[in-house]
Amino acid sequence: MPAPDPAERYIRLAHAIDAHAPGFIDGYGGPAEWADRTWRDPAELHAEALALQGEVGGVEDAARRDFLTVQVRAMVTLTRLLGGETLPYAEEVRGLYDIDPVRADESELDAALRSLDAALPGSGTLEEREEALRSRVALPVGDILRVAEPLLAALRERTRERFGLPQGEGFSVGLVQDKPWSGYNWPLGNLQSRIDLNTDLPVLLPALPDLLAHEGYPGHHTEHATKEARLVREKGWREHSIQLINAPECVVSEGIAVNALRALMDREEVEAWLTGELAPLAGLDPDDVRAFLAAGRAREGLKGVSGTAALMLHADGRPQAEVLDFIRHYAPASEARARQTLRFISQPQFRAYIFTYGVGGDLVRGWMEREGADGFARLLREPLTPGHLRGEVA
Repeated sequence: MPAPDPAERYIRLAHAIDAHAPGFIDGYGGPAEWADRTWRDPAELHAEALALQGEVGGVEDAARRDFLTVQVRAMVTLTRLLGGETLPYAEEVRGLYDIDPVRADESELDAALRSLDAALPGSGTLEEREEALRSRVALPVGDILRVAEPLLAALRERTRERFGLPQGEGFSVGLVQDKPWSGYNWPLGNLQSRIDLNTDLPVLLPALPDLLAHEGYPGHHTEHATKEARLVREKGWREHSIQLINAPECVVSEGIAVNALRALMDREEVEAWLTGELAPLAGLDPDDVRAFLAAGRAREGLKGVSGTAALMLHADGRPQAEVLDFIRHYAPASEARARQTLRFISQPQFRAYIFTYGVGGDLVRGWMEREGADGFARLLREPLTPGHLRGEVA
């Protein structure tokens, strides 16, 4: 006799957890009657997560079983934390996301800083020149949506041609403030989502194509809409009508988003677009955009700064002031930008999440290199896990 469909229990348990950890559910488009957030004792939720872990092992389809197994394992970890158990930080990261936290090599960060120092124009300290250049390529708040509109149209068309898009998908874009992130995609169900762009810090034109690809086409929105169409509507796998923020699916999702723009165009094409069409549209000097992009390779060597800062804060127990100084030195960043990073890695929901970007990005990049042209398309439409991307799961 086949095992019962676990989607309802999975979704109900997710909502019960969300009652203790608001924001655990990132988006939901399933049956309203399953969205019961009645408060229940964490010990009861932990027992239910363990029972569900055993149940999903009987799911017949291997791809579905693999996905549910790692997702429910994260629920087991989270209910332990909700019950008051203290886990070592690295164990927390592994339990929630099925990845190991990565600490940057300080000598490599120093080398990247030297490269950035050589690439940045002007005079003054490295931070002063970085901030001055950023200010010259920043968009006025009133221009962000105007510039984003044709950019999104081009990204959507390329995504539709290369990977396909479900009929009826779409999203809105708005500006927000007082958030710990630069952009966010909120899955709404019914193939729709909302993208919020945070204006606490300046939005930079050279970063806008990547930001909109990350959140929209072919990143988060495209992934969620495609999986809703293929997995929920076609296969009836309703566990994909919910998105959880503290679970391994985020490693794959952020890995997709980090690599979204490169799935559509190469670096040279992006730079030609920014300096040829978009800079005049935004009223910015193409030479400033070109200078910012020229320093981009050096900045890539600093991508591990935020994760290392999180390890300093949560694993090493370093004071916030010391962590802030580390971020300011190695980002390199103004105090406002450094405090934004510190705010993000201090949030309960995001303290372990930070590694989904770097580790997820590397896993997806390796997957794309191994799988070839269809690799990214598979990520958008199949319930792959970090284990699949590492090659541990067939």
